[in-house]
Amino acid sequence: MDATPDIATIASLIGDRARATILMSLMDGRALTATELARAARVTKQTTSSHLSKLVGARLVAVESVGRHRYFRLTDHDVGTVIEDLVGLADRVGAIQVDSGPLDPALRKARVCYDHLAGEFGVLVFDSLKQQGLLRTGGKALVLTKEGERFCRDLGIDTAALKRGRRPLCLACLDWSARRHHLAGALGAAILNRFFALGWARLHKRTRVVLFPAAGERSLRARFSLR
Repeated sequence: MDATPDIATIASLIGDRARATILMSLMDGRALTATELARAARVTKQTTSSHLSKLVGARLVAVESVGRHRYFRLTDHDVGTVIEDLVGLADRVGAIQVDSGPLDPALRKARVCYDHLAGEFGVLVFDSLKQQGLLRTGGKALVLTKEGERFCRDLGIDTAALKRGRRPLCLACLDWSARRHHLAGALGAAILNRFFALGWARLHKRTRVVLFPAAGERSLRARFSLR
C-alpha cells in the first residue's frame, strides 16, 4: 500500500481560526509564551494550551523550556513558507478578515516573513539583485552568480558557509501584499540579519513590521541601487 501524505490533518489544524492566529503571531521568528499567544488569539490560556499541544504534536510548532517558562516558535522555515503562501492565497481569493489597524501600511512596506524581508522593500531588494545580474533565474531555479557572491561578501555575508547548510541558498517567495516575489532561503535570512546588524533596520516591538530609519533606508537604497 502506497503511503500518501495526510494533508487533511495539517489543513484542519491550520484551518482553526485561533490556531491560524497563533501561527501568524509566530511569523516574525520570535519565540512567544502561551500567555502572549492567548492574548493574540483572544482565547483563554487553557484553550491556547490545547491548541499549542496539537500544533506541537503535528510538528508545526516547537517548544523550548527556559526555567519556569515555555516558549513556542514555528518549527522551521518550511512552516513559515506555507503560512505566508496561505496568506497570499487568501488575499488573492478575497478571503480577508477586516482588521485594518494603523500598522497595516507599515506591514506592506517592510515586514518579516518568518526570517526574511518581505513587503515593498523585500520586493525591491529582490528585483535589484536580479537586475544587477547578482541573481539569475532558470526555470524554477534561483542561482547566486559570481558577481552576487562578491556583492554578498562586501555586505558581510559568508555565502560559502550558507551553502554548507541544509537549507536552500536562494528561494523566491511570493509576497502576499505586493503580489511579486521577494528573496527567501538561507541568503534571504542572512541579508535581513545583516540589515539588523548594520543598524539599517530594526524589528518593531511585538509586530512583524521592519522599520528602516531615514539613515538606514538611505544606506539600503544606495547599496542596492534602489530608486
